Amino acid sequence: MSDINDFKDLTIWQKGMDISERCYFLTKLFPKDELYAMVQQIRRSAVSIPANIAEGYGRRYTGEYIRFLNIAQGSVNELETHLILSKRVGLCSEKDIEMILNLLKEESRMIISLIKKLEN
Repeated sequence: MSDINDFKDLTIWQKGMDISERCYFLTKLFPKDELYAMVQQIRRSAVSIPANIAEGYGRRYTGEYIRFLNIAQGSVNELETHLILSKRVGLCSEKDIEMILNLLKEESRMIISLIKKLEN
């Protein structure tokens, strides 16, 4: 098992960064009139996932870490909602968001698993 020296060593954070990166590339394809609407919502919720994982990791108490992991989980759900709506209103296709949705499922499982581990 590898050593964890800081939050950047966490697989859960790395996957969150991958999700954020994919969302940035996806939203570059959206119409310009969505820049301050759906583009901003998708990017904000995507970045919130690894940001809250990192912030929680830096907290001194397990309870605070769990709180930030729960916020990250909420951002996973929010991002999934924005992506599904984007597909429904024709801003992107199912193929465009399929990989991100799969990564979100994995990320969600990892967050929930880590929360349960920390609670015990």
